[in-house]
Amino acid sequence: MTSQTRAMSFNAAADRYAAYRPSYPSELFRALAELAGFPLAGARVADVGAGTGISTAQLLERGAEVIAVEPGAGMAAWFRKSLPDAPLIRGDANALPLADSSRDLITYAQSWHWTDTARSVPEALRVLRPGGSLAIWWNTTALDVPWIAEQTERITRHTGATSPSLTPIDDPDAVRRAGLDGLRLARRHVRWSRTVPLDTHLGNLASHSGFLVMDEEDTREFLDAERVRLRAIFPDERIPETYVVDLWVAGDTEGGPAQAG
Repeated sequence: MTSQTRAMSFNAAADRYAAYRPSYPSELFRALAELAGFPLAGARVADVGAGTGISTAQLLERGAEVIAVEPGAGMAAWFRKSLPDAPLIRGDANALPLADSSRDLITYAQSWHWTDTARSVPEALRVLRPGGSLAIWWNTTALDVPWIAEQTERITRHTGATSPSLTPIDDPDAVRRAGLDGLRLARRHVRWSRTVPLDTHLGNLASHSGFLVMDEEDTREFLDAERVRLRAIFPDERIPETYVVDLWVAGDTEGGPAQAG
């Protein structure tokens, strides 16, 4: 299964993605502004791989001037429905449809791993103004929570898929794999949680690409078994999901963040 196939699998499940995926905590955006070195209010932002608009909406709420970039037709259609007044351009990170030095900040929420970093890094630096910042982040699983670690292991075994959201945040090879070698980097981890109905939790799992590219019956069997396991742990069917947002803020050697946070 190619990375491109997995990336495009979201277009057929945009409604599921919008309904069940978690958003991001306020502390993430405070950390983002701190590490970028300028406030989000008034900042010219490109939110790339914007999907259904989860991160775009949160950036707009903080006063940023956001233009969204999304390659997928299904996701873009949902974005236009949920944020009809927000500018949206069809395109991808490997060839940004944006002018040189036109953005203060470029963000990739849950989307950087779908890019070809040999192309997406130079593209981001081209579009950023001098001193601008590239920010990437993921809601990663909190593997220090026993039931979450056990579930993550089952998911990885069943789907054979890995992603940054399922990767330990202390991975020593993270910078190289993210294609950020040679850039000035700052990093911050933001822990947060939400409690959701069991159906929402299972819907969230099913919205990940590892399941979207699988046979529907295989996915249904896994989720049915997971429902039984989780009911035994949480008989009230309220699931306390815990996340650690892994935030990277990068700039070129002539500007950007001064030091790691």
